[in-house]
Amino acid sequence: MDAVLELADVSVRRGQATLLQGVDWTVEEDERWVVLGPNGAGKTTLLQVASAHIHPTSGVVGILGEVLGTVDVFELRPRIGLTSAALAELIPRQERVHDVVVSASYAVIGRWRERYDSLDHERAALLLREVGAAHLADRTFGTLSEGERKRVQIARALMTDPELLLLDEPAAGLDLPGREGLLGALATLARDRPALPTVTVTHHLEEIAPSTTHALLLRAGAIVAAGPIAEVLTSERVSETFGLAIDVSARRGRWAAAVRH
Repeated sequence: MDAVLELADVSVRRGQATLLQGVDWTVEEDERWVVLGPNGAGKTTLLQVASAHIHPTSGVVGILGEVLGTVDVFELRPRIGLTSAALAELIPRQERVHDVVVSASYAVIGRWRERYDSLDHERAALLLREVGAAHLADRTFGTLSEGERKRVQIARALMTDPELLLLDEPAAGLDLPGREGLLGALATLARDRPALPTVTVTHHLEEIAPSTTHALLLRAGAIVAAGPIAEVLTSERVSETFGLAIDVSARRGRWAAAVRH
């Protein structure tokens, strides 16, 4: 099995602040990870490193067989599918949903004068169907609900047939039906693309997709635990991560957390 992501003693510092500290982490090609931790734990920074958007202050980062710092990141990034709130903010609200997806072929946000062939348009339509958003194709991005926008972003992230998929808080801001609809779309994705390695960042155990195989717990920029999900998501380790006495439970692949009183 080949690793798609390898971090060795990775630290990220900005001024006097240490955002990540001594992180060792490996993601294999058929694994689906969740990264959990409180606000300020370094989750988004970890994903920025994994997506080749920032370089570590120290340590070595291997992504898809390339070493960060020795490779052209503009050639590497199209091989990585990424969704994030920051990326969503850049999408023009008047942009047609189909165009939001198809424009990922050129790694641009907002169509201009680039040309797409019929295969590009067919793939965009197929991906929108796959995430349950085909009926939104002719809507503008600004008219969508938060849940609908999340699905469209996932379709866009898949447009270049990525070798690694990174999802930064995909369920943030969703109500219960929206969250469950999104998790259903991720379950379909895992079933249809079982070999696609995925890393999802979240704050909440309830947002973990049933297809998730591994978990990483992060606190103050350092790893508390990482490995197979059932071994990592214990009450003791989750309590240590969040600094609260927490009871963790699992049922039919779904996880839940409750503060112990």
